[in-house]
Amino acid sequence: MSLAPATTTTATPATMPATMPATAYDAPLALLVDRPLVVLTGAGLSTDSGIPDYRGPGAPRRTPMTYQEFVSGPGPRRRYWARSHLGWGRMRHAEPNPGHGAVARLGADLVITQNVDGLHERVGTPSLVALHGRIADVVCLSCRATSSRAELHQRLTALNPGFAEQHADVTSNPDGDVALEETDGFVVPDCECGGLLKPDVVFFGENVPPARVARCYEAVEALEPSGGALLVAGSSLTVMSGLRFVKRAAKAGTPVVVLNRGATRGDDLATHTVHAGCSEFLTALADLRAEAASA
Repeated sequence: MSLAPATTTTATPATMPATMPATAYDAPLALLVDRPLVVLTGAGLSTDSGIPDYRGPGAPRRTPMTYQEFVSGPGPRRRYWARSHLGWGRMRHAEPNPGHGAVARLGADLVITQNVDGLHERVGTPSLVALHGRIADVVCLSCRATSSRAELHQRLTALNPGFAEQHADVTSNPDGDVALEETDGFVVPDCECGGLLKPDVVFFGENVPPARVARCYEAVEALEPSGGALLVAGSSLTVMSGLRFVKRAAKAGTPVVVLNRGATRGDDLATHTVHAGCSEFLTALADLRAEAASA
């Protein structure tokens, strides 16, 4: 594979064939092959695992439940848990794809994921921050005790017999829920202390825990003096929780490569944009970095 000098280029869906030739990767690969890296991943990384993304090409418009709505009363919580019960019953069977494996092999200083699906953890990704938490964990909003989502799933199944079978044909959404309106009568248990149970993930309207943000900023800021780069994989950067790290890197003069199937809010800040799926590019990058490290 030839590696051209890094230049600012953009590959677009209109000009890119279904299987991109290696030459379309040359400049961004050359930039990333031997630098320290921080990697920021989003929902586009998990589409090859069968988990739909929020804003990729063809994704339907949807409005996730906010934290304020979730705590506003039993109706919204029942609606959330009914949908999430079905969605997580499917998501928990998703398997990591080659993109997850490649990210784990990159030797990144830090991997920041906006995903809550736990697939990075499944492949043993080192130095990982799950920015928005993990859908496989549950937290009580009163006593703050955490517990297993698998255990709660069993309780919900027992309390709502036949519910999953009745709605087996509903469409899956990102972040472990489904498109379902009929949720009346769904039974939701509380914590043993009487508090409200919530997935241990950051809802819209909540703040990411400050310690997580600080660790991510520290890693991004360390890239500039070390000659490193920030790689964004599978995120549209629509929400500020991820975009802020791109802004910080670009402000410091750190190179940024954005890999995503469509345009992102960070494209104007990027040194290179690659509008494509994640698995092929990330696998090529992981192989090249392994070759460079052993040379």
